[in-house]
Amino acid sequence: MTTLVIATRNKGKIAEIARILKFEKGDPLEVRSVAEFDIEDVEETGSTFEENALLKALTVARATGFPALADDSGLSVDALGGAPGIYSARYSGVHGDDGANIDKLLKELSNPSLDRAARFVAVIALAKPDGSHIMARGELLGRIAESKRGNNGFGYDPIFIPVGSKRTLGEYHPQEKDEISHRARALADIAPKVPGFLNNPSA
Repeated sequence: MTTLVIATRNKGKIAEIARILKFEKGDPLEVRSVAEFDIEDVEETGSTFEENALLKALTVARATGFPALADDSGLSVDALGGAPGIYSARYSGVHGDDGANIDKLLKELSNPSLDRAARFVAVIALAKPDGSHIMARGELLGRIAESKRGNNGFGYDPIFIPVGSKRTLGEYHPQEKDEISHRARALADIAPKVPGFLNNPSA
């Protein structure tokens, strides 16, 4: 059985990745969270989503001895020059404080003349301890709502309205979100390559 470590402690993100890749009991792939290992959080020193995703995947793979899948994702708002971008999870100054991050973003967009167009970006990196890796990127276009709506999802979901929708991602059921999300698109791109990559000793 192959062990794959998901390089995040975010339970919502782990559940979303597991749903999308359809990891099920009995599959020849054992999925574990990095939280099960004695590893410090990887400092995200990259300047792009790609650099951070690969840094996390490689670091966790080498520390655990198992292949590792990591993602770096965030929200990019046109009127803010692409911010919060790679700093999305710690935009307010405290890592993972979704409420504070949302409040800061809404405050910065309080001027009604500002363009509220935005996009969610996700980059998935799958790496082995030997340094070999594959990557994929997914995006979801939309706009920022004027206030929080919905209790589903995590991060900026309650204020992000996908193109063509009137609901925020926070108002989507998890399965609905899985069909369109930026992470789902990146995972859908990389998923067919995972078995071959994991089973190829020279990959």
